[in-house]
Amino acid sequence: MRSVFNMVMRIISSLLGALMVAGGSFWALQGLHLTGPNDKSFMVGDHHWIVYGAIFALLGVGQLVWSNTRQG
Repeated sequence: MRSVFNMVMRIISSLLGALMVAGGSFWALQGLHLTGPNDKSFMVGDHHWIVYGAIFALLGVGQLVWSNTRQG
């Protein structure tokens, strides 16, 4: 039963990491004003979101690596 729990938690952790990478990438693209011509968001063109998105995406990569390399 313990191995089933570990497998399910690894899947959930990996999905969370993948969502963090996707969300951070989208934030960075909005900061670079590359998401579309008609964007009216407060994030578009604001260079702070490039940094925030890159940090969030890197945390997501770390989450993916951690969840898929740990033992147990």
